[in-house]
Amino acid sequence: QIQFVESGGGVVQPGGSLRLSCIVSGVSFSSTVLGWYRQAPGKQRERVAFVRPTGSANYTDFVKGRFTISRDTTRNAVLLQMKNLEPEDTAVYYCNGGISPSWNWGQGTQVTVSS
Repeated sequence: QIQFVESGGGVVQPGGSLRLSCIVSGVSFSSTVLGWYRQAPGKQRERVAFVRPTGSANYTDFVKGRFTISRDTTRNAVLLQMKNLEPEDTAVYYCNGGISPSWNWGQGTQVTVSS
């Protein structure tokens, strides 16, 4: 059974940074495209970025240049380094399949950007 366990969220001021981690189990980590998604209050869940097994990545326009997605093969984890955070980045962040979220969602991790 595929499982995603997200962590690393918190409360930061605008301009701050956070690094999110998602431990992935129950799937062939080395051959699976993985992605980060987020859901802000009152809004639909949206994809933020995804990373291929090769390490190449794609980002949505609103995070380009601020977020970096990567894979840690030693821990079967997908990471999201976020910098220059803005209040609009406030959301619950989740990981799942990178092309389409085909599996059950984890509990997510809350990111709040506020002064």
